[in-house]
Amino acid sequence: MIQQLAIAGYRSIRSIILKLGQLNVVTGANGCGKSNLYRSLRMLADAAHGELVRSLARDGGFSSVLWAGPEMITEDAEALSAPMKRKKPVSLRLGFTSHEYSYALDLGGPVPRKYLDPAAGMQLSTFRNDPVMKRECLWRGNRMLPSYLCADRRNEMLRCRNAEGAWREVGVPLSLQASMLTEYSDPFEGPELIVMREIIRSWRFYDSFRTDPDAPARRVNVGTWTPVLGNDGSDLAAALQTIREMGNGGPLVEAIDDAFPGSLLNITNTHVGLQLTLEQPGMMRELTAAELSDGTLRYLLLVAALLTPQPPKLLVLNEPEMSLHPDLIPALARLILSAAGQSQVIVVTHSEKLAEHLAEWDLCRRIPLEKCSGETILQGGDLLDQVGWKWPSR
Repeated sequence: MIQQLAIAGYRSIRSIILKLGQLNVVTGANGCGKSNLYRSLRMLADAAHGELVRSLARDGGFSSVLWAGPEMITEDAEALSAPMKRKKPVSLRLGFTSHEYSYALDLGGPVPRKYLDPAAGMQLSTFRNDPVMKRECLWRGNRMLPSYLCADRRNEMLRCRNAEGAWREVGVPLSLQASMLTEYSDPFEGPELIVMREIIRSWRFYDSFRTDPDAPARRVNVGTWTPVLGNDGSDLAAALQTIREMGNGGPLVEAIDDAFPGSLLNITNTHVGLQLTLEQPGMMRELTAAELSDGTLRYLLLVAALLTPQPPKLLVLNEPEMSLHPDLIPALARLILSAAGQSQVIVVTHSEKLAEHLAEWDLCRRIPLEKCSGETILQGGDLLDQVGWKWPSR
């Protein structure tokens, strides 16, 4: 389980260190930085999938995700309005600690590159703004001490500690645009890298279920064994049927009845694929997925995600209450609490009602965010929240 999450230099987040529990509820007003917290955590996961640069590109490029405020926050209004001149190196840092292993990365500006154009001579590279890895560290436990380091990367050079505790330099230079988690894999010389990569790859994110008339979840799709719901929800019927056949049929029926009393979910195997239908009291016929309301379909998607027979290490939900009627919030909260018994869960929400329902659980940790001089901070946070975390130096 993640104990501390650390982010520095990401958009409205100049520097924030959060203590996490089994269930975490991130709240705050519009524009306070909740989405930035979610996206930075997802970017950290993308690094373990070899998608870091593409993840930055989807967010508008490296320059668009960097901290946009001053290097030092001051109460002097005139200083805040004055033109900013950077003195410190450009940096985007992400990391976390856990009892077992901890990890941190530091992205920075690249060294200007040139290439030879036969027609025009030496030219600046088109990709000169792509960030590069300045430092990556992986260590045992939740405190970054030199003796606890397992793998240490500076720029393109990596060294790993062997079973005897001695450092060994990896002979092959790593790509500056990719994480060491994807660039080096050796079960004998660097087993911790493989363990950390698989831990992060097990994280699951759900934030953009479509419920419009052309949404993939409304179509009939070919059904295959689906213990994990896809991000686009196109395999909804298969995921729900897998839950039923893997022994979670009881909780599935309860989740449907909790939200829609007296309703029955049916999955039919047709000649073109699996057809999802919902039988509701008072209706003369069953409604197909194409006919369901946006809120009903979204709730079914959340049921499939939260009742997964293969729980992830970390499950992150971004605004799960979207499109749901307020009457469905208690049922959604009970689903999330059930999932939190199997996985560490982070919920980013605008719904105070959902946050209040989740906060009734003793293991729930509220993370209220707010803006101060343009910076996202933890409401009521103090220096005690930073105890136990130290960024690796370049």
